[in-house]
This record gives sequence, C-alpha cells and structure tokens, in this order.
Amino acid sequence: MHIYLKINFCSRLSLAKHALINPSPHAHALEDLSIFSSGIYGETRENGCVNCVEPLTVWRPLTRGVFSINSTKHGLQSKPLYFSLSLTTSLQQVRRAAAASMSYDKQLATAKKAAFLAASLSQKVQKSLLQSDIQSKSDRSPVTVADYGAQALVSFILEKEFPSMPFSLVAEEDSEDLRKEEARETLVRIKELVNDTLASNGMNYISPLSEEDVLDAIDCGKSEGGPHGQHWVLDPIDGTKGFMRGDQYAVALALLDEGKVVLGVLACPNLPLTSLTSLDRHISEDKVGCLYFAQVGAGTYMQSLDGSPPTKVHVSATANPEEAFLFESFAGPRSSHDLSSLIAKKMGVKAPSVRIDSQAKYGALSRGDGEIYLRFPREGYREKIWDHAAGSIVVAEAGGVVIDAAGNPLDFSSGRYLDLDTGIIVTNQKLMPTLSKAVLDSLKERASSL
Repeated sequence: MHIYLKINFCSRLSLAKHALINPSPHAHALEDLSIFSSGIYGETRENGCVNCVEPLTVWRPLTRGVFSINSTKHGLQSKPLYFSLSLTTSLQQVRRAAAASMSYDKQLATAKKAAFLAASLSQKVQKSLLQSDIQSKSDRSPVTVADYGAQALVSFILEKEFPSMPFSLVAEEDSEDLRKEEARETLVRIKELVNDTLASNGMNYISPLSEEDVLDAIDCGKSEGGPHGQHWVLDPIDGTKGFMRGDQYAVALALLDEGKVVLGVLACPNLPLTSLTSLDRHISEDKVGCLYFAQVGAGTYMQSLDGSPPTKVHVSATANPEEAFLFESFAGPRSSHDLSSLIAKKMGVKAPSVRIDSQAKYGALSRGDGEIYLRFPREGYREKIWDHAAGSIVVAEAGGVVIDAAGNPLDFSSGRYLDLDTGIIVTNQKLMPTLSKAVLDSLKERASSL
C-alpha cells in the first residue's frame, strides 16, 4: 500500500486533504490524518511545507495507532508516527471534491439576508424585552419570542429562495410548546414581529404570514441532518441568556454539503466593530453590530450590520502564549472554567480570560481579537451542531484551527449532535502545538486527581 503526501508542517504535523492511497479510478481518500510526533525529517521551513511525491511504504494497517514510513528522497527516515484517520469511499471523495470546487454564492447571499432579517427582529425584541417575551421550554431552558421569530424568518426565507431544491433545516427550536393554549399570546406576538420585519425591510410584497405559517416554518427545523445531501443548520438566537440580559448573542446559520460545513454566517448585533481586547476600544464602543460570513475556500469577511463594505479578516498571528487572550463561555453546563484555567496556566497565558456568550466568540477570534477559545462541557452535556457549525468555518476560513481535545476535526455529519472527544479547542496555527500539549497534560492531571 502506498501513500502520496503533501505535508504541511508545524510542530504538530497535519496531513489532510492531500493524501491518496493507491491512486487509481477507485482510489480512497485519506480525509483527515493528524500526526502527533515530529518524527519526520526533511526539507522544512517555518510555516512552510515539504512535498513528498514518491510512495511512502506503510508497514502497519491504517487504523488508529502507530505506523512507520520509509523513504530515500528528501532525507526522510523511518520513524514511528502517532495518528488518527478516517477513510472515505471513492464516491464520497468525488462528492467532496465537487463540493470544494462548487460555488455557493447564491446560498451565501441568501444566508446573509436571512441572518440580517433575523438579527433585525431580535434587536427589536431586545430593545423592548418584556416578561411576556420569555417562554420556558419543556427542558426548562429559556426561549424568547426572538428565538421563535428568528427561526420562522430564516426558515421562510431559505425555503422561498430555493423552491426547487429539497429543503432540510437542522435548528434548535420547534413549535410544540408554542402550540399550547397558554402560549397563544406569544404566538400572536411572534407572527406580528415576523410580518413587521419583512415589511420594514422592503419585503412587503410578500403576503403576511398566518399563525399556522409561522408554526410550520418553525417546524421545518426538525431535520436530523446527516452525511448526505445539503442541510441548513441554524441557531436562531445563540446565547439566549446573554440576549436576555442585553449582552452578546448571535444568529448563527451554516450550510452542510455531504456532511461538511461549506458556508457560515454569524450576525452579532451587540459585538463592537473594534477589537474586544483593544486598549482604545472606548473610542468607538458605541459602534456595534457585526456580520461575519465565510465560504469554503474563499476566506472570511466582516461587515457592519448597517451595510458597510465587507473586509477580509484573519486570525491573530500571535505565537507567544504570554501575549494571548483566551475566550470562554460564562458559567454553566457548557463550561468547565477550572480546566480552562489549568490549561491557560500550563501554556503561560498571562491575561485574564474573556467571557462572552454565543458564537460571537468565533467571530471575534476570526478577526484577531483573541487567540484561544476553550469549551469543555460538564459531564453529560452533548454539543449540538448548531452551536458550532457557522462559527467553525468562520474561524477556519480566517486561518484558524477548530478541533476537539483529541485533535480530531469536528464531525457535523452524524445528525443533530457532535460526538467529540472531551471538548473543543480553537486557536491559530502557531499556538496549536503548545495548546494541544497543554490540553492533553491538563486532562491527564485532572483524571489522575479523580
């Protein structure tokens, strides 16, 4: 068995998207291969690469574990490499190659419009938040009319813009609680908000939605997603608690194609246009409202919600942990602050952590406000795909890295939940080797103390 590789080098080697096993019309793709050892020797340069076009003989089966390579060119020597990988069939390879070269411009334009409208609705609600605007779901988590209204709006716009395509939406809310008699007043308010938002944004040519239309639009979000076809992924108000106290939240919308995130939009109405960690932030702290959007292979852009021209953004280039800022969520089932503090200490991070609600953290990281985002849920909590789909591509297309604690890329192809190892870590390429080591060491230390 032979592998042809293009190896992108850093301390923690990453071999992804460039490997083919036994190149032939029926070849399989080595989709994700992460190396945890720097045991390859060759022609390297900082942030550079080594191109190996000769076959490298694999002496062990391709499973999680260890294999050795042997080569005579480029000064490569046989060394053990620790790795994890997944193999895909040739049909999946063809589909993903097609997806990578496909333009999603129309879907992205529609997603931006839908997210903008949802943000507009949510801003109206937040400015006049009343107790009657908060509904308790059956799982006891709070939900506002903004959650329901934003989901109804996004669902309605997406389905209307692509009437000839199968419509699949994986979203957080459903209308079960809203259909109860005691929620009648809330439903009427949601309908009015949706219709007012459409009319006030130049879409008064659309017939007003009825209460049943609104309920049906919300229930379009019941799709289970999966590895095949296209699925929209939506968190209508990501960061509900932040929203309710007038703080950060985001409308997060992404598109999956064959299980991969191919575009993402984050509308963050309360996020300052200047850096969260800037020393001169007070100069323009009244200017808020950011729209981030990314498409696979096309980079990440930011613009103000009031319609300023978009600018391309990139993650921080900081390589020194002592100069890094760490983002994390507020206290709750989704954050283990003790573990994050231990990781930061092992890395040598000096600044106190910055706590922000919602995927606004991903947006802020994509433009270089900070360098690290850690998310380690408490035991028993399962991550949902809508909490990370849009944010992950916004950071990745800005040059960042989003992986789980074991170094695996996030898998959005398994339905409504992310089955991942322990937690999620996000940073730039330069800090990832140090962060990965600190995470593994901290997890071992915590396990040994139990």
